[in-house]
Amino acid sequence: MTVAMAFKESDLNSPEKREKHKISVIGCGRIGLATACLFSEVNFKVACFSPDPYVIQQINSVKNFFNRHELGEMLKRNLSSGRLKATTNSKEALHESDIIILAAEIPINGGKHPVYSSLEEMCRDIGLNLQPGSLIIVQSIMPPSITENLIIKTLERSSGLEAGIDFGLAYSPVDAPIGAEIEHLKEHARVISAINEQSLRAAESLLRVITHGEFIEVRDIKTAEAAVLFGEVYRDVTRALSNELALLCEKMKIDYLEAQKAANKQSSCHLFSPSLEGEKLSEIPYLLISEAADLGVKLRIISLARKLNNEASRQAYSLIKDAMHSCEKTVKRSKIAVLGVSLLCGTKEARGSQILELVRLLRKRGGRVSVFDPRFSARDLSQMGFPSEKNLEKTVERADCLVFTTACEEFKRLNLSRIRMLMRKPPAVVDLVHIVDPERAEKEGFIYRGLGRGVWKR
Repeated sequence: MTVAMAFKESDLNSPEKREKHKISVIGCGRIGLATACLFSEVNFKVACFSPDPYVIQQINSVKNFFNRHELGEMLKRNLSSGRLKATTNSKEALHESDIIILAAEIPINGGKHPVYSSLEEMCRDIGLNLQPGSLIIVQSIMPPSITENLIIKTLERSSGLEAGIDFGLAYSPVDAPIGAEIEHLKEHARVISAINEQSLRAAESLLRVITHGEFIEVRDIKTAEAAVLFGEVYRDVTRALSNELALLCEKMKIDYLEAQKAANKQSSCHLFSPSLEGEKLSEIPYLLISEAADLGVKLRIISLARKLNNEASRQAYSLIKDAMHSCEKTVKRSKIAVLGVSLLCGTKEARGSQILELVRLLRKRGGRVSVFDPRFSARDLSQMGFPSEKNLEKTVERADCLVFTTACEEFKRLNLSRIRMLMRKPPAVVDLVHIVDPERAEKEGFIYRGLGRGVWKR
C-alpha cells in the first residue's frame, strides 16, 4: 500500500523523497504536458498517457508542438534524463503509479453536447490499475456532479476500492491561456476541493511542490466544479459583449480600443479587446449549458454569448467585404492574403481557430485566398486546409487585400510601403489583431479596416 493519499509537505520536501513516487498524467494536452514537465523537473518519475499516437510521437521525438521555448526545454531535459516518458498504453503509464493526475479534455459534439465516453474509459483503466493508498487529482474542467457521479463511481466499480478510504481523490482544475501554461501552473491561484480532509491536505502537499499560487478551498467538489465553470462563462459572456460593442463602434466611426480603455478605468467595467476567438478553446461553457438543460434550465444569456462568439468570423468577413467595396472591387475573384493561423503569437497551435472558418467563407464567396504563418510550413498549412504559398512575398504578391489575423512580431515589423508595392492597386488592409496604425496605413495608400476600429477615412 502506498502513502500518497496521506501526503504531508514533509514527505515531499527533497528530490530524494520525490524520486520514490511515480506520477501518471492521463491526458497530454498542453496543460497535461506542462503539468508533467513541472513534476518531472522536481525529480518525480512521470508517465504521460494519450490515446493519440501523433501527440505521443511528437513528445517522444522531443518536438515541442506548442512552440513555447520554456516548455520545450523542460520536455527535452526530462525525456533525456528518463524522468519523463509518454505512451499510448494506459496500463504502461499507470503501472506502479501512486499519484494519478487526470487532465483529459471533454470533447463537445456537433450538437454542442459533451461526450463522456473517453473519460469513462480512462477512469475504468485507472481503476483497473489503481493501487490502494494512491492519490488521484482531477485537473480537468467538469460540469457540477460529473466528478462524483461518473469519475468516482467508475473508479470504485472498476477497482473494487472505496474513495476516501482506500484511495484519495481531489479536484483542482486548470485552464491556462495558450502560451502561459507553465506560468499559470506555477503562480496562479487554483480552486481545490476533495472527497475528505485527508485527500485535500495530501493534494495540497503535492501541488505545493510546483506552485506558489493560492489554494482556494471549496467545501465540496460539486461547488468547486461550478465555481470554475462560472469563471469561464463570465469571460465568454464578457467577450460576446465586447465583440458586439466593437461592431457598433465600427458602424458609428468610433475607435473601440480608445473607448474600451476609458471604460475600463471604471472599477465595475472590464471589457475585452475584440477577437476571432478560437472555437475549441471556448467550448467549455457548453459543459454548463448541457448540464442545465438536463435539469430543465435554459441558460439564455450564456447560450446567446456562445452563438455570438462563434460568429466572429462573419464580422471579420464583413470588414473585408467593406474594404474591397471601398477599393471598388468585390471579394469574388480578388486575391486575399491572410497572415497568421496561430491562436496566439509565438505558438504553433491552430486547432479550433476561427481563421479556418474565415478562409472557408472567403473562398465560398469566390475569393482567391493565400495563407502564410511563420510558425507553419506550407505543407503544415495545406494539411490543415489552408491554401498557402511558400513564403510571405509570394503570399502578398498581386494581392488585393492583406488580412492580419495573428499579432506575430514578424508581422508587426513588416514594411507597409514595401508590401504595398507588391500588391494590386488600390490595396486594402484589414487588421483583426490591432497591430496596424490606421493613420500610417492610410498614409501609405491603403484602404484600412480594423476590428472594432471605426476610424478609417475612406
